[in-house]
Amino acid sequence: MKTRITELFGIEHPIIQGGMHFVGLAELASAVSQAGGLGMLTGLTQKTPELLAKEISRCRQMTDKPFGVNLTFLPTFSSPPYPEYIAAVAEGGIRIVETAGRSPEPYMAAFKAAGIKVIHKCTSVRHALKAQQIGCDAVSVDGFECGGHPGEDDVPNMILLPRAADELSIPFVASGGMADARSLVAALALGAEGINMGTRFLATKEAPVHQNVKDALVAASELDTRLVMRSLRNTERVLKNAGVERLLEIEREKGSALQISDIYEQVAGVYPKVMVEGMMEVGAWSCGMVAGLIHDIPTVKELIDRIMAEADALIRRRLGPMLLEGVTRSRSNPALV
Repeated sequence: MKTRITELFGIEHPIIQGGMHFVGLAELASAVSQAGGLGMLTGLTQKTPELLAKEISRCRQMTDKPFGVNLTFLPTFSSPPYPEYIAAVAEGGIRIVETAGRSPEPYMAAFKAAGIKVIHKCTSVRHALKAQQIGCDAVSVDGFECGGHPGEDDVPNMILLPRAADELSIPFVASGGMADARSLVAALALGAEGINMGTRFLATKEAPVHQNVKDALVAASELDTRLVMRSLRNTERVLKNAGVERLLEIEREKGSALQISDIYEQVAGVYPKVMVEGMMEVGAWSCGMVAGLIHDIPTVKELIDRIMAEADALIRRRLGPMLLEGVTRSRSNPALV
């Protein structure tokens, strides 16, 4: 399948693996790229630029296909050494970066000088237009369904994607609720040029996370996520567990007086405990509503091959005949036009 995204990034299928903390390691990124998608290493999971350089090298030993690096721009009071991370990316021969969090504008000159294409994650049309204005090559449009931070507008993808298509001239991919061939075909119909999957890739054999995480996703339904930190305007969609329930209880107790320090135990240092140790009840970790569409734990190649084969079948065997049947009817009876 050829779209503007496959042509931009030099990939076979319009499927991107989003950056995920303690998940976007070489094992997963290389598997996605090998299967024809675009794998992403999560830059800040590596505690130093030097460690990121080693992870890039490790991933390159696993695949000769294109892969990228996710860089999330955090508030300045906790800002990592981004110029050094960008240098590690450029020196590692990476030519695709997924940015998230705050605007990448301060770093766009460095990206462009290194010949790096930038796809920025956005949760609103206005942010996507800003990304386009500052020179991003593409955007990932995240609907309210997504795991992680869906923004504060609460607009789902059935509205957000066609709105983005109305406004943008650069290509964009759909993120949030993406899991299978139906997701891909729907996203293309709504104007996207591909899909970005995070939660779905967690439940694959190559995902370098504890089996408890994968089993939890298969067991979860679309009703099993919660929104936390809304009053802090740092809304995050997470999978419910005992730690999250305690977090929500604290939020109810504190109301508008809530401070991040009040929920520190439920949000700080959670990812290694969950992803590495399999401690499923400790606190908040990002998970999309798409968990309700996850029913198995295939290899990455099995998942991507299945999505592409079923997408082809959907377009050719289900949607195509509908159009042809309509044309036939209209010709035999003009009143049906």
